[in-house]
Amino acid sequence: MPPRSPLPRRHGLNAAWVRTPDRGRGEWPTMGAWLRDRLPERVEVGAMLAEGRFVYDDLRPVGEGDRYTPHTFVWFHRELREEPVVPGELHVVHQDERLVVVDKPAFLATIPRGKHVQQSVVVRLREQLGLPELSPLHRLDRVTSGLVMLATERRWRGPHQLLFEHRRVRKTYRALAPYRPGLELPTTVRNHLRKEPGVWQAEVVPGAPVNAETLVELESRIDGDDLDAGDDSDDGLAVYRLTPRTGRTHQLRLHLLGLGIPIVDDPLYPEVGDMLVDDFRRPLQLLACELAFTDPVDGTERRFETVRRLPLVSAG
Repeated sequence: MPPRSPLPRRHGLNAAWVRTPDRGRGEWPTMGAWLRDRLPERVEVGAMLAEGRFVYDDLRPVGEGDRYTPHTFVWFHRELREEPVVPGELHVVHQDERLVVVDKPAFLATIPRGKHVQQSVVVRLREQLGLPELSPLHRLDRVTSGLVMLATERRWRGPHQLLFEHRRVRKTYRALAPYRPGLELPTTVRNHLRKEPGVWQAEVVPGAPVNAETLVELESRIDGDDLDAGDDSDDGLAVYRLTPRTGRTHQLRLHLLGLGIPIVDDPLYPEVGDMLVDDFRRPLQLLACELAFTDPVDGTERRFETVRRLPLVSAG
């Protein structure tokens, strides 16, 4: 673990750090040479050194010609791209000493990552609520809307994190998808799902041990003539209630696809569509609508519900 950062948070984000190897000088005569070799090409190391934006633990700027020294921490703030504001309100549905539960819009990432940093639940809420240690206890896909639960401080993260790890949180979703008259519901889908790093779609692996399970129920029908949501079915659409008993990547999307009822406006299934990072026009019609559990600290029964309803409409 690194020591405490000498730099304050910026935009709700901790400073980044890198550390020189424990032994030897190797091929780096200076700290500047090591930073150029260590950091990706997209980092403007020369300009950042000249501007004093790399610092040591004592806040001294790292110099271009500083002699290379082993086991040395260097701190800096990442450059952030200009991010279009994700439309839609981030509703705080509950807040107490230990927990914050929010209802996020589609296209808002849960954690800062890649091209989505400032436009993430964590970064927005740390600033909005003044909670610098706020951290998520689970995640939703960026394109999925609904409930996310976060711990207010590090000391509360452990006991609540175990709820999710041990599957003690009862999660419920709703999805808008084509109505299929011949489909017998309720039904439980069980199979093996696999998601390879760097590949957009996950896949079903026939014959492999079951690692994904979802209860699918029909909740209500919607007349296709009353809804402009990309419906091509003569039978209209329906709202399905989904109760996952596992949490594999893209599990709900693949399980409905396998039943012949792909979720409306899914950019990945059945086919990968044109996914422009800042196109917010057609939200995935999947909503994380309920979280329920027994509180591990005080033993009370907790239940939180979304304030959103299907169909989800673009707020842009």
